[in-house]
Amino acid sequence: MKKILLTIIAAIVACGLSAADAKTTARAALGKPDLDSIAKASVDENSQYYYPRLLKSFLSNDTTMTDEEFQYFYYGTLFQEDYDPYREAPNQALFQELLPVYAKEKRTRADREKMLDYALQVLDDNPVDLRQLTNRIYVYEQNRKYDLAKIWQFKLNHLLLVIASSGSGTTPEDAFVIVYPQHEYDFLNLSGITASSQRFEPPYFDFITVNRTDTKKPEGYYFNISELLNQYFLKHPSEMESTPSAGADK
Repeated sequence: MKKILLTIIAAIVACGLSAADAKTTARAALGKPDLDSIAKASVDENSQYYYPRLLKSFLSNDTTMTDEEFQYFYYGTLFQEDYDPYREAPNQALFQELLPVYAKEKRTRADREKMLDYALQVLDDNPVDLRQLTNRIYVYEQNRKYDLAKIWQFKLNHLLLVIASSGSGTTPEDAFVIVYPQHEYDFLNLSGITASSQRFEPPYFDFITVNRTDTKKPEGYYFNISELLNQYFLKHPSEMESTPSAGADK
């Protein structure tokens, strides 16, 4: 947990905050999400955490959202009508075209524009897609749109901070809480930890093993997918008899 938070703090500092501000952000009183409160607030039009209001703020090109708003926004995703943790991203044809582009060491401006086009399509469908947020930032940086890159790096960093604040990941009882299975891999990789494999541990945990050079460090990290599965089965009750694979994209 300490390593993950330090990595995210470093990213926030690089984004423009001072080290003191970044440490204050990391110590923000977020902790484990109160999913019952978040569920109620996300659909309450009179709440400051009403999901459509937070979504509008997140999509704007500014950095005015608070830590708490990021937490309510991220976990509020679980309680939206169109939420489905296993749904396919849009425009799979364009995604297939982009696979060789993602594999390149150097990309042309046309490559980058295609990456941005796809990233925006995915983020329009799923605003908290960590991979496509990363690609969006990459294209802005490469195209020298540094102000936009900083704004969206700020947003990505704070989504990572929300996840990091949800637990230590070292035990099932203190597992990280995520809203999409692929966030298990994305969160660790973006935190500077290389994820290697996954196993499901009943009743509702994923354990992600990581590559490590120091045996004193954790073999892997636990992720709590209880509410993720709960929301999935509420919308797909016929699949209750056969639990879907909770594995993240590799």
